[in-house]
Amino acid sequence: MSEEVMIEIREQLLPATEAAVRIVQRIPADRLDAPTPCPGWDVRDVVNHLIFWNGRGETAARREPVTGPGEDHDFTAEPGWDARFADQARRTAKAWSDPAAWEGNTSLSGNKEGMPADFIGGIVFGELVLHGWDIAVSTGLDPALPPDIVEAAWKQLVPTAEVSRQYGALGPEVPVPEDAPFLDRLLGLAGRDPRFNGRTPDVRS
Repeated sequence: MSEEVMIEIREQLLPATEAAVRIVQRIPADRLDAPTPCPGWDVRDVVNHLIFWNGRGETAARREPVTGPGEDHDFTAEPGWDARFADQARRTAKAWSDPAAWEGNTSLSGNKEGMPADFIGGIVFGELVLHGWDIAVSTGLDPALPPDIVEAAWKQLVPTAEVSRQYGALGPEVPVPEDAPFLDRLLGLAGRDPRFNGRTPDVRS
């Protein structure tokens, strides 16, 4: 990742965090079981995934040991989960606001070898943007993602999409017209159908 793109992502991380927090805190209680653009996942699954890995994002930025419940934990079963996510997400954003967090290697899983910190920071940022959109369109909310966030997410995803696909983090690219809105092109590259209408999507690997 170029230094210019890294700085742009770092600057947009807090706005992306606040956008995701706004979406999560407005989820209707009766929509947690609704289907999402992520095959096989309902809204609850996406929310739990976002909460879990965002928390890991803070420990990765601070180079702290991995602690807490596992990925199969249902955070939404605990009263006040949305407020705790807001607190956690802001702590994670603050941790990544330190330029030193983007240097060297770190890991979301506690792996000692780790991966380049700018790649990990990009993942934390991308999760907020993409899963924020997933949750919003699945629950009837407006994602309301500012153009600067979308542009930064595009710059982060273009060089990393294929690697992410190899790790199973993204589905196959969804064809989108070249003259489509920027957000639609971002979503297609990320394996999302921008026309998702709240019905269960076709299963994709």
